[in-house]
Amino acid sequence: MNAFPVILITGSSRGLGRGIALRCAQAGFNVAIHYAGNEAAAREAIAECQAAAPQATQQFVPVRGNLAASDERAAILEQTLKAFGRLDALVNNAGIAPRVRADLTETGEASYDEVMNVNLKGPHFLSQLAARHWLQHPGESRLTGGYKLIFVTSISANTASVNRGEYCLSKAGLAMSAQLWSARLANEGVQVFEIRPGIMATDMTAGVKEKYDRLIAEGLVPQMRWGQPEDVGLAVEAVLRGHFPYSTGNVIEVDGGFHLRKL
Repeated sequence: MNAFPVILITGSSRGLGRGIALRCAQAGFNVAIHYAGNEAAAREAIAECQAAAPQATQQFVPVRGNLAASDERAAILEQTLKAFGRLDALVNNAGIAPRVRADLTETGEASYDEVMNVNLKGPHFLSQLAARHWLQHPGESRLTGGYKLIFVTSISANTASVNRGEYCLSKAGLAMSAQLWSARLANEGVQVFEIRPGIMATDMTAGVKEKYDRLIAEGLVPQMRWGQPEDVGLAVEAVLRGHFPYSTGNVIEVDGGFHLRKL
C-alpha cells in the first residue's frame, strides 16, 4: 500500500465531483471515486485521474452506493477502507436537483423526500461514519493539519429559488451540518469546511444555460463568467493541503462574487 493520503469524494464520476477528483489526483492523492449508478462515468473519471496523476503508484478506485440508503452509505466507507486501508478526508459533494422544477405551492412530498435524503441526510450520516472512524484512529491522518471533512453546498443555501424549494432547503440544512460537525470535531484533529459554489457549468445547469448566460451578462455574477468544476477543485485542494491551519467551520465562497451586496 502506498503512502499517499486517501480522499473519498462523493458524486465524483462527473460534474463538480470529477473536477475535485482531478485536482486531488494532480495534488498526489489517492481517490475513492464514488458513484450512485453510472459505472461508465466513474471509469472515465478514473482514467482522467490516472492521466493527471504525477505519481504512477497513485490509486483511483470506484466506490458504488446510494447515499440515501443507510446500508449503502456504510458500504461506501467500507469499500474505501477495504481498498486503501484508511481515510484521510471526506468530500461531501454528491447532490441532485428536483426531477421537476415546481413552484413552491406545487412541490410534492415525494420530490422533497428524494432531494433531502440524497443532499442532506446522506452526507450528514456519511460524515457521522467518517467521524467515528477518525475518532477511533486519532492522529493518523497523512494530511497536513489532520483529517478533513468538506461539505460542498451551493449559493442555494441562502438564496431562495421558489421553483426548487426542496433543493434550497437541502443545501441550507447541509450548511448547518457543516457547522455542527465543525463544532463537534474542532478539538479532535478534524478540520471542517463548507465550500459554497455559485452558478457552475455542469450537466445540472445545462437546461438553464441560456437563462444564466443572460443573467451573468447582465452582472448577476461580478466576475462575469460561469464557474467551472476546477474552481471548486482548487478550493478543495487548498483545504486538503493544509493552507488554512487556524481555521475550521469556514464558508469558502466560490461564486465569482455573487454573494456580494452592492448598490
